[in-house]
Amino acid sequence: MSARLRFEFSSSPIDAARLVLMHADTGFLHAASPAQEAFIAKACEAAEFIGKTGSFMALYTDEGPVLVGGIGSGLFAGMAAENWGGKLFAQMKAAPFSQLQVDAAVFADDVLMSVMGGAYAASYHFIHYFTKPEKPALEASLTITTDRTDDLSDEWMARKPLYDGVFTARDLVFEPANILYPVEFAKRCQALENTGLEIEVLDEAALEKIGMGALLGVGQGSVRDSAVVIMKWMGGGDEAPIALVGKGVCFDTGGISIKPAKGMEDMKWDMGGAAGVTGAMHALAGRKVKQNVIGIIGLVENMPDGNAQRPGDVVTTLSGQTVEVINTDAEGRLVLADVLTYLQDRFKPKAIVDMATLTGAILVSLGKEHAGLFSNDDTLSEAVMQAGREVEETSWRMPMGKAYDNMLKSHIADMKNIGGPYGGSITAACFLERFIENDTPWVHLDIAGKAWSDKDRPTVPKGGTGYGVRLLNQLVDNWQNPK
Repeated sequence: MSARLRFEFSSSPIDAARLVLMHADTGFLHAASPAQEAFIAKACEAAEFIGKTGSFMALYTDEGPVLVGGIGSGLFAGMAAENWGGKLFAQMKAAPFSQLQVDAAVFADDVLMSVMGGAYAASYHFIHYFTKPEKPALEASLTITTDRTDDLSDEWMARKPLYDGVFTARDLVFEPANILYPVEFAKRCQALENTGLEIEVLDEAALEKIGMGALLGVGQGSVRDSAVVIMKWMGGGDEAPIALVGKGVCFDTGGISIKPAKGMEDMKWDMGGAAGVTGAMHALAGRKVKQNVIGIIGLVENMPDGNAQRPGDVVTTLSGQTVEVINTDAEGRLVLADVLTYLQDRFKPKAIVDMATLTGAILVSLGKEHAGLFSNDDTLSEAVMQAGREVEETSWRMPMGKAYDNMLKSHIADMKNIGGPYGGSITAACFLERFIENDTPWVHLDIAGKAWSDKDRPTVPKGGTGYGVRLLNQLVDNWQNPK
């Protein structure tokens, strides 16, 4: 993980530029001196700077450089303050404002933590494969001046694991497929044991013995072995766990039903669901949540060699149900089907949330604004949507039902793996629902439009987003603390 921002806590001011807040209604807070405040007020008036939320103005005063940050009518803890922090980091990319200090007293503690979190999230970058960076590496620092250095430092360190989990997911999504193939992905998961997670890897021989015919059918055309990784965080005693499930197709050519060449390089992030679950488990363990959570991911590579699965093949899933494979590019649901069965048989979860970059059809339906949400349970659906709203990782509930499920009928097997040209994201969800046992509450999130972003947002740089890490952590938090 790579962050371009560090935080320091100091009991006295340092030799660095100062962040001064401008409240649109009441004026300035905590300038260095009355003279400096008068100078800033005059400069803002001349520039017609009114303190709009997220606006900034750089000034040079006799007492040093000042970055004036507009906070409108005030900042509130949560995403509003995080987004403000992300915009603050954007102002810190050049000297002298790359070294900035702020008096902690200008913020409530929870607002300060949100601002720090947003700035830290915005500072993520992935530069592992550049040999000659175009610009010198940015080293930005924000010093919080306070007489409570230990308290605020401890509070930040308790919050930081959430962002570390986001960075883990982003790193995984950014990695090229020749580096991050299934076995290597599993090794990256094993490296998280230092957080307290229990990690178990089922290799290809174990999957064959268990009988994961659907998952192995997807991976049989690749020289890379498939794997399933189980991540356990048991912080809640003897209660049944919440289960998080991720699709991990480390590269998806489409198999024999091969994709067009244009844009195929994007399919390195067809493991975005597995990345989100891995990052979520990293964050949950780092935060030491008092809840039992199982994260499980199915890792494969979908390639078209002479041993690859063919359209028309029939595979037997771990559940015993048979599937006629009509399109080998509808592979993620085959991976998830076996993982879902294994999960339920072994861990008996009280609820399941799966995440997958499952269908292009969800982009037609929802664009890149929301993940598609499908479920058999209204209460869990609302809990997931509420958690997403709180952290700006939103979803939109889509319909399901018998009419869509009937589109999966096969004339030679229990079902087909696609349902036809219409309602593709819905029939994919109906396929997954066939592997949910005993009416276990279940939500499927189709995140094909959310795993990667072509533009920057205040706290999410362009590229791998880490979508789902914060949503799933918030869901677990809300489970412990119903609103």
